[in-house]
Amino acid sequence: MAGGGFVKLPDGSVVVALSLPSPPGGEARPGARVRVLVHAANRQRALTRVRNLGLRAVFLRGNSEPPSPDEVSAALHHPDGLVWRSAPEDETEWWHPIARLLRRPAGAA
Repeated sequence: MAGGGFVKLPDGSVVVALSLPSPPGGEARPGARVRVLVHAANRQRALTRVRNLGLRAVFLRGNSEPPSPDEVSAALHHPDGLVWRSAPEDETEWWHPIARLLRRPAGAA
């Protein structure tokens, strides 16, 4: 189960924050949790964007871990509106594009 939450912006769009287990083969430490931020027109579209990346079992139930103002700013200022970092122990870590999280290991088919 993913922990997370959302915040609705004045223009009607939302930023959804999800805390997920790190997928295998990405840049994050195996077994670590990552915080994923998604900017989209609504919550359903945000979750669809994450699911289309291969993270199929992502659901948002409730609003227990809404994004902080810094997280909202990070999602809004990234061209894709979809970023991640190791959750949330290291506040000094930079936000990364989602492609770096989902990168396949060398030699994988």
